[in-house]
Amino acid sequence: MDFKDAAEFAVDYALKKGAEYVDVRAESSSFKSFSMQNGIINGVSSGNDTGIGVRILKGSLGFFSTNKLNKKNIKELVEKTIRNVERVRLHHRIEFSSEKTYKKNYKVDEKIKISDLSLNEKIKFLKDIEAHTKQHAISRYFFLSEQKTKKIVITSEGSRITSEIPRLSFYYMLTIKAKNDYAQHFWQFGMSSGYEAFKKWNLCEELKNTATALKKNLEYGKKVKPQIMDVVVAPQVTGIIVHESCGHPYEADRILGREAAQAGESFVKPGMLKSLLGSVVVNIVDDPTLKNSFGFYLFDDEGVKARRKFLMKNGRINEFLHNRETSFLMGLKNNGSARSTSYEFEPIVRMSNTFMLPGDYKEEELIENVRFGVYIKNFMEWNIDDKRLNQKYVGAEAYFIKNGEIKEPVRNPIIEITTPELYKSVDAVADNLEFHAGTCGKGEPMQGIPVWFGGPSFRMRKIFVR
Repeated sequence: MDFKDAAEFAVDYALKKGAEYVDVRAESSSFKSFSMQNGIINGVSSGNDTGIGVRILKGSLGFFSTNKLNKKNIKELVEKTIRNVERVRLHHRIEFSSEKTYKKNYKVDEKIKISDLSLNEKIKFLKDIEAHTKQHAISRYFFLSEQKTKKIVITSEGSRITSEIPRLSFYYMLTIKAKNDYAQHFWQFGMSSGYEAFKKWNLCEELKNTATALKKNLEYGKKVKPQIMDVVVAPQVTGIIVHESCGHPYEADRILGREAAQAGESFVKPGMLKSLLGSVVVNIVDDPTLKNSFGFYLFDDEGVKARRKFLMKNGRINEFLHNRETSFLMGLKNNGSARSTSYEFEPIVRMSNTFMLPGDYKEEELIENVRFGVYIKNFMEWNIDDKRLNQKYVGAEAYFIKNGEIKEPVRNPIIEITTPELYKSVDAVADNLEFHAGTCGKGEPMQGIPVWFGGPSFRMRKIFVR
């Protein structure tokens, strides 16, 4: 059976067998990846995967997935799932929020189609980056991946959403040596687009400049004397901060405890909505509708229409990320945040593109008003506890600020701070909004999902740095 026909059949058969509600995600994906280590291609892989993921609600919630798309197999799996959910005894019935139904089709266009470029042309991209970087880094690892997914989400309530999204990703890790010392830096680029993304990323110059700056940092950088000072962070650092200390703790399933044994809990509680957590200049959103973003979608994996979510507004906790189950439990409006890596996994509450909104200042103005502090352009390490409260960020490329000017490099400045302390210390936000890609991990089994994070530079006053 065609994967779309299999989806329709699964919905109809589950309803026939007594399901209260059914949704199906049917997907057909093609993917390819290339890895290069120090100029040598050490891996090329490709494949295709087609299947369906089915959720059945009947008091409790059951899920199955399969790539065997014949009626006999689907019938057996539907019947087995219904038997299993009927055996479950819960303290409360699982119920979903009421949602508007849609019949929509959408796709992301490719200016340079993934399918139009040859294998050699794609490998040449990596060879060009290697040529520009090898004299600046003693070890270089590149990973290029591409994926194109056709998906249909069908619900027993009447929604039918079809989409076609290509995604391109490039990951690198550089090892730098200077004065018998070493530094490593990794980063990822990603978009929903064709190979036109490579021109936008300008990877040859980006990696060369990064490696050169890190080497200079090793050669001339000085350690910070532990003390209270001002800190200005650039968009890469902003991105990881908002992702880890705002996005994750605002996931409603984590707040309700579902993720406790899998990815952790949250310091945020339902009663904290609208409470003041940071300064009034802090505004953080999650928006899957950004064109060509890595975390792009217009409808989530439950068929709910996507929109921008204001997680923090003027320093206050404004909104959580929800799916249909968590929004029903909290009595709040759903905001279309259910995502899954593929048909094989259940959709859970996830971020998409999480970032701080820009302010009114230029980055130079943030620096000009610092008598003594540190400017952190990017990071080499971060850590955060399971409740997303206590966190640590270690700078990679960083500089002292003295009397409003960028001065000599700083060796690995460390920020250790709580989430409320961090956001309360922010006094000014720049207008230099940037987006950066990542693969966000969550769930059991683990689901790595494409996201953007980012924002502008911002300034923190009087925090401890060592």
